[in-house]
Amino acid sequence: MEYQMIAPEHSEQVLEHLRRNFFADEPLNKAAGLCQNGSSCPALEAHCAEAIQHRMSVMAVDAKEKGACKIVGVVLNGILKPGDTAKALSKLDCNDDADFRKIFDLLHRHNLKHNLFEHFDVDCMFDVRILSVDSCYRGQGIANELVKRSVAVARKNGFRLLKADATGIFSQKIFRSHGFEVFSEQPYIKYTDEDGKVILPVEAPHIKLQQLYKAICAGDQDEKKQSL
Repeated sequence: MEYQMIAPEHSEQVLEHLRRNFFADEPLNKAAGLCQNGSSCPALEAHCAEAIQHRMSVMAVDAKEKGACKIVGVVLNGILKPGDTAKALSKLDCNDDADFRKIFDLLHRHNLKHNLFEHFDVDCMFDVRILSVDSCYRGQGIANELVKRSVAVARKNGFRLLKADATGIFSQKIFRSHGFEVFSEQPYIKYTDEDGKVILPVEAPHIKLQQLYKAICAGDQDEKKQSL
């Protein structure tokens, strides 16, 4: 398995991986009925493309045959600055995809309510946005390695704080194993409309959204820099 930084020219290959392995099965996407497996979702793809442009993302590539490389895992990372989440929320009403709006209204409002910028007094954060592994390659430690390398990228680029909105128990477990801590939580069953109806009926075993963070500094030695 090879691990490489994702460049803009990899965008279509990365999106095709996500269409087959992430878009339909991610807990919130599935609860909202956002899209079918293998199908396109323009709003979500634009969200992914934005992260790729930041050049902080990493992919796992299976290069068993010479000249034939298959993307089998990705972690999409972005740079988040104060005000970005509020701007994204204000633009949400202009999005034509009601299911996409439902998902990101939860994420944006939760992040605004539980403000990591104010708590840690930072002017930017390394935002781990999407973690995905091909269903045929799961259980091989790929997701763990992608998160580990993301922490190394953040440290190399001078970030003091990483954050992740983890929507399912598997990603939550992986992030915590790499030193991320829970800053806030939102149980899905308590996220309801004015009539008390659950807005996103997420299936078990996923029961809550967790906003996680990891503080790092230049002197940290628990995870050494590595070439990517």
